[in-house]
Amino acid sequence: QTRLDRHTLDTDALMKRAVQALCVASYFPWGAAGSRSAITTCTSGIIAGRTDLQSSSTLKLKHTSFASAARRSSLLAFAPPLPSGKSNQRGFATEKTMSSSSTDIQQIKNRVALLQLPVTSDKSQNIQTAKDYIQKAYEAGAQLCVLPEIWNSPYATSAFAEYAEVLPEVGDSLLDGDKANNWGLSSITLMEMAKSTNMYIVGGSIPETCSSKIYNTCLIVNPSGKIVGKHRKVHLFDINVPGGIQFKESETLTGGEGATYFDVEGGDDDDDESGFGRIGVGICYDIRFPEYALLLTQMRKCKILIYPGAFNLTTGPAHWELLQRARAVDGQCFVLTASPARMPPPPPEDDGKAKYPHYSAWGHSTVISPWGEVVATCDEKPGMVVADLEMDKVDEMRMGIPTMSQKRHDIYRLVEGDNAKE
Repeated sequence: QTRLDRHTLDTDALMKRAVQALCVASYFPWGAAGSRSAITTCTSGIIAGRTDLQSSSTLKLKHTSFASAARRSSLLAFAPPLPSGKSNQRGFATEKTMSSSSTDIQQIKNRVALLQLPVTSDKSQNIQTAKDYIQKAYEAGAQLCVLPEIWNSPYATSAFAEYAEVLPEVGDSLLDGDKANNWGLSSITLMEMAKSTNMYIVGGSIPETCSSKIYNTCLIVNPSGKIVGKHRKVHLFDINVPGGIQFKESETLTGGEGATYFDVEGGDDDDDESGFGRIGVGICYDIRFPEYALLLTQMRKCKILIYPGAFNLTTGPAHWELLQRARAVDGQCFVLTASPARMPPPPPEDDGKAKYPHYSAWGHSTVISPWGEVVATCDEKPGMVVADLEMDKVDEMRMGIPTMSQKRHDIYRLVEGDNAKE
């Protein structure tokens, strides 16, 4: 009887946590209110309050047991924001239902949000879309959100120069008056949103102009609006897959020269075991290079690797998830990826009329556990994936299978290059 009671209590506690997370998806108040509705709709694959399932991003629960301690992830998808002044014709929750005052927002410890934005050729529209999605991540209780690669520009080498901006450096903030006047609107938006939402923002990537060169650059902003990391894509995407895709970033871009990581500061009640800890950052093609990931996880002790990326319809279905799982198992860490949403190609009669060539992103923004499991993912449509990371699983994995302390340095060795950051 004692065993049964203990099991019942554990199960109740797990279900209560799952219900709280699911209430985010249905925009019910925090807690157990509406829990049965939330569980029922999520189990049947429907997000409460949303009736047009063909228009929203589809969630994939690869592991459905809420009672499994290793799989306690909360998931959420929402429809892309509507342009200002347009009515909600698709049957999604109304603006009144989805909005919350700042006093109603409760950030959930170790909750992350991956923002799969629809990207257009209209830069101002892309910036507004990013703001809307970041706000939704905040309303979902995230402590950290991730934007996709090249979210303010079409993904075309010929477009990067036009959309490139002067970006701030590590340590800069909005208080740096004269310097801030030179920065582009995309970076200022990230800094303002991080401060207003009290979130860490891993800003996907945008084209950066610096000293007559163009970089594919990710800014990391802390909750005070300060730049705490800046990653320039190290490995440029120069490929030619026969019968597939040809792309050459080096026609326009210059590769970065260092590894990037940052530390997430915890609250007063946080400790190293329960917070995010140290996070490493790469961009898209960087994920194909295990040496870079091992540098971050083994020499810099990162517990999470984040890769904003825009895989295509050739490499995406073959390698996107595979590479994420490989880097997670190699580094015994969480891996997070955020992709742009897949936008429909122009109709045949308009093909060739656009200023820049169309690029079809694979989508499927994903969270992978240190065990190599898919914790949360979505399809190719615009949406957001939310997951609560159980950071103690990183230490459990590293202690249970201690590969980091079992290296044969007499046979092989990981060595930092001259440009590796201290």
